[in-house]
Amino acid sequence: MARGLEIRQAHFPGRAPIEAYGDGGFRFADMSHRGSILCLPSGIYGWEPADRTALTEGDFERLLDEAKSVEVLLVGTGLSLQPLPKSLKTRFRELGISSDPMSTGAAVRTYNVLLAEDRAVAAALFSVE
Repeated sequence: MARGLEIRQAHFPGRAPIEAYGDGGFRFADMSHRGSILCLPSGIYGWEPADRTALTEGDFERLLDEAKSVEVLLVGTGLSLQPLPKSLKTRFRELGISSDPMSTGAAVRTYNVLLAEDRAVAAALFSVE
């Protein structure tokens, strides 16, 4: 019996540098993903916060589950810098995570360098057109 189309959550199991970004998505591990991504020690996940301008702890639930494996969180906020809400910065600090918002381009470059140095880095990256 034929099955219908199965939609799965976007996930790449492992750490990989970001090869390119723009045009609404990212390239990594010789694959592409349209939309925003969350790069964690356990893999790269599709990530779409409900409101890019008002991030909440719920938007980072998967990161919080892996907090013990992360020392630095880079938040690529698109084409321009958008500060993180104070409550989020405080929560990350309580968990021992340094959080740094920056443009998506700067976050991608910094993520790749820290990943190459085998640092405990994570990145939340908004897609850009």
